[in-house]
Amino acid sequence: MRTQYDEQLAAMNYLLIKMGTFIEKAIDMAVKALIEHDKGLAQKTIEYDNEIDDLEKEIEHICLSLVLHQQPVAGDLRQVSSVLKMITDIERIGDHAGDISEITILLADDVYIKRLEHIPQMAEATTKMVSDCIDAFVKKDQSLAQAVIAADDEVDDLFSTVKNELIELIHEDAKNGEQAINLMMIAKYFERIGDHAVNIAEWVIFSITGQHKNTRIL
Repeated sequence: MRTQYDEQLAAMNYLLIKMGTFIEKAIDMAVKALIEHDKGLAQKTIEYDNEIDDLEKEIEHICLSLVLHQQPVAGDLRQVSSVLKMITDIERIGDHAGDISEITILLADDVYIKRLEHIPQMAEATTKMVSDCIDAFVKKDQSLAQAVIAADDEVDDLFSTVKNELIELIHEDAKNGEQAINLMMIAKYFERIGDHAVNIAEWVIFSITGQHKNTRIL
């Protein structure tokens, strides 16, 4: 019985790492499609979300099986319950990568009104946050999880920069308005990805310490 228990815990952790890797790839695909005006890659990113959803369901099934049949206690219970919360935020990140790609398809035939500089920086920062979250969980590294939470300030600052630049472009020429709003939405989705990464980091800390702050977004 213990062998099966350990195997299920190992499978849960393996699939969580795999889901994190998929999310990193989804973000990378989304921003590459945006930069390169690549409708095909954007569509592929949208479809890729199905694989992320399937992983969420598989992990959820393992977690519920552990709770119902193995009755984990103490640290193991915190680990399982944390993973159940984490995969919800990870899945939402996949949704946002798809949201970004849907807007990319709308913009693919247009010349951008500004050079895309800070949005790719947001993508890079949020990808690192997600990767560090998963590493922190696997390594039980509370300091790394705290670093993820702190890193969200950089993403928020980048969003403010993008927003201010786009507002200025609208003031310069009202014809820039529609594309500016779409680009601002993309930046907002990356800002939300950062918030989800913070949620994940807070659940990592809970899995280690048993203490948790309220999640920042639904």
